[in-house]
Amino acid sequence: MGKRKCQCFVAVVDDDAAVCAATANLLNSHGVATRGFSSAEQFLRARRGRNADCLILDLQLPGMSGLDLQRELRSRGLSIPVIFATAEDDPDGRLETKLLGAGAVAVLRKPFDPERLRQLVQAALEAHLQP
Repeated sequence: MGKRKCQCFVAVVDDDAAVCAATANLLNSHGVATRGFSSAEQFLRARRGRNADCLILDLQLPGMSGLDLQRELRSRGLSIPVIFATAEDDPDGRLETKLLGAGAVAVLRKPFDPERLRQLVQAALEAHLQP
């Protein structure tokens, strides 16, 4: 995931429009096609969402939560790598353990380090797109 264009697509689901746009812009600047969604329901309605190679997912969303969306995708047989981004406090690490146990590839605390996000997305894409 350098500056060259890759044939991958990352969906960003976050109800904070500024976070969604900034995350998409960061990935776009590294040659990754993105699309932002303001809710889990909007993502599920979008045909393009099913083709995502990675999902950056806010945990707290209006309506269906990020964790519920991840579970719904798995129940539909979609194994899209999920990176959770959350502002929730998790001093004892239980939330992160729960999310990783549910199949997330990583959990980032907001505000997150853009370079760390880029690295996690790159690793998720490489693992997901391996033949």
